[in-house]
Amino acid sequence: MNNIQTRVATISDLEVISSLFDAYRQFYEQPSDIVLATRFIRERILSNESAIILASNDDNEVVGFCQLYPIFCSIEAKPIYSLSDLYVIPGARRSGAGRALLHAAERLSATREKAKMELTTARTNKTAQAAYEACGWVKDEVFIAYSKRIEA
Repeated sequence: MNNIQTRVATISDLEVISSLFDAYRQFYEQPSDIVLATRFIRERILSNESAIILASNDDNEVVGFCQLYPIFCSIEAKPIYSLSDLYVIPGARRSGAGRALLHAAERLSATREKAKMELTTARTNKTAQAAYEACGWVKDEVFIAYSKRIEA
């Protein structure tokens, strides 16, 4: 297994994050658009609207990322993080990078005094579900998520 290191990204990581973010979007069947990916990530970082954690291997190559958005839990009346994006490049899957990112997200959440983290994943993404559960995440059996597309 590789020795995976994690760190919070900065604007100097924009190019590598944008490339990973574009690949992440393609995983979810979106067309490649590096310009959109770069603009979106730049805005999140410069506006301090998300926290991005990078995972690197023994060769100091970035092999994955996760992105956390600060939100609030009305029921607990506390701030939380929504773990929106988690992506590991295909060649680094099963290296421990995903697990390292999840643990790094937990540490960052504790440091930033978040009450909890939440995430959603596709019902068909059984690999991710198994990884989350192995890291102590609990599947919500009470609430059902809904969404509605809003056209401008």
